[in-house]
Amino acid sequence: MTRLGLRARVTAGFAIGALLLAASMALFSYDLTRRSLLEERERTAVRAAYFDAAVVRSGLDTDDPNVVEVLRSLDTGSSRRPLLHRDGRWYGRTAETDASPVPDALQRLVRGGEAGVQRITVAGQPTLLVGVPLSDTTSYYELTSLREVAQTLQVLALTLTAVAIMTAGSGAALGWYATRHSVRPLTAVADAAERIAAGDYTTRLDTTTDPDLTRLSTSFNRMVDELVERIERDRRFAADVSHELRSPLQTLAAAASVLTRRSERHDDRTATAARLVAEEVSRFQRLVDDLIELARTEQPAQRELVDVATLARETCRARGLPDGLVSVVAGSTAEWLVDRRRVEQILLNLLDNAIRYGGGPVAVRLSTRPPDTGVLEVDDAGPGVSAADREVIFDRFVRGRAARSRAGTDGTGLGLALVAQHAAAHGGRAGVDDRPGGGARFRVELPEALP
Repeated sequence: MTRLGLRARVTAGFAIGALLLAASMALFSYDLTRRSLLEERERTAVRAAYFDAAVVRSGLDTDDPNVVEVLRSLDTGSSRRPLLHRDGRWYGRTAETDASPVPDALQRLVRGGEAGVQRITVAGQPTLLVGVPLSDTTSYYELTSLREVAQTLQVLALTLTAVAIMTAGSGAALGWYATRHSVRPLTAVADAAERIAAGDYTTRLDTTTDPDLTRLSTSFNRMVDELVERIERDRRFAADVSHELRSPLQTLAAAASVLTRRSERHDDRTATAARLVAEEVSRFQRLVDDLIELARTEQPAQRELVDVATLARETCRARGLPDGLVSVVAGSTAEWLVDRRRVEQILLNLLDNAIRYGGGPVAVRLSTRPPDTGVLEVDDAGPGVSAADREVIFDRFVRGRAARSRAGTDGTGLGLALVAQHAAAHGGRAGVDDRPGGGARFRVELPEALP
């Protein structure tokens, strides 16, 4: 399950909070308005019913009253309907009626001499029923339609719902606006961290941007200062150690060379030992050279316009490879703004890696990708790189399974780490995929390479 980001969570919190508040206010307003309207309509209906009951009582106070005519004389309009229960029979405005909507409980209450009010449903419409006793044998009832009240309440409910939704939307917009401005300093921290990870150790945060974040900015800058100091100390240590090792290594290399040249004068065991010493001294020299180069990768890239295709062909010839391996993808340019020394090291290390572990390089391909990225690819004919090794193969002193399976190789485990460092100095990255048809395809992407 994917977690929502901070901005999304805060925005959702504002929206939900605004919705709950608006819904609570809407429910309270609806209930208050509903009770007020119904109570007012009930008071009006009761007054009208008592008035009409008095008119009916007067009309019935004759020797031979016409009940229907008396009921027709009432000014009830279209919203009220009179009913009269007299001597066990029901009367309406038109004639006698057989069925009555009056509940039994209300009839018993009115026959007992008490007036009553009850809300009922007649023909699917809400109705207010008022009962008034006229005599022991006569009861007057008046049905008042509540349809207009119901329609008013329905419109009110729709209006309050729309207001609640708009309030929730406004809350979401307010939350998004608030988080956009409040998270902006965190975005600046994230951007600064990305630039530092890409090798720009001059990046710092402005401590005067937000007084509330001064402590964060100051701590971040102090952390970067300490990180730069530690990196510089480690770089100097590696460089100093490597330089100090060069002199004794040169002496050992000279002595090993002498022993190797005179191996025919020694017995087999001594000759084998001399050869092993010479090989290990040579490997040690390459390791020291790689450490010195690794220390130099911490420096910024010195970009200049370089014909990378020509440089790649020269590099292939330096390794005894045909320069026909190099090709430029159609539509791409081979002149890039890069650090010549670093790109040369990238090519040398990738070619050496292909020779040692990949069965030899089969193609060196140059291409460009919009808007301004140069892409350098080296294909080999080896077994490829397993998915488990692709994440760590560019780390220092890490060798892939294919390299470990070839015990006779003399790699230092720094070649691909140097490739990644040189790429990072350009703000780019290095990666590896499977080559169509078998083998590995090492890819280096160099942003801002196009002039």
